[in-house]
Parts: sequence; structure tokens; C-alpha cells
Amino acid sequence: MTDDLVEWADCIVVMERIHRSKVQKRFRRALGSKRVICLDIPDDYEFMDPELIRLLEARMARHLPMHRHSDH
Repeated sequence: MTDDLVEWADCIVVMERIHRSKVQKRFRRALGSKRVICLDIPDDYEFMDPELIRLLEARMARHLPMHRHSDH
């Protein structure tokens, strides 16, 4: 992460509370009043682990607008 990326973002999503704390301390000025969302998922999964993907989808659902698929 960089200050530029933090300033660009609408919000920041992290997996663990310690990540949120580190982001808030390191990027305090760039964050301003932006929200840092913690998903409370342990950061001990392998890349693209199906269980991690399931957890991310489930925990992010309330933070993202609904996507509707069209058959047309």
C-alpha cells in the first residue's frame, strides 16, 4: 500500500484486526475519515484457497452493492 492508493480508495478492507491497526497508524493522514473494514479472517490461508474465497464472499456481501445477473 502507498499513500496514493489509500487516498484513491473509497474504503480499505483488511482480514485481521492487527492489519487494521497497522494501516490506521501507518496511513493516518492519507486515510482521513475513510473507513477501514476488518473481516476478522485469520491470515493463514493459501492463495485462492476455496475456503478463504467462501469466507471473503460471505463477509464482504454486506459491504458491497448487490450485483444482479441478466439473462439478456
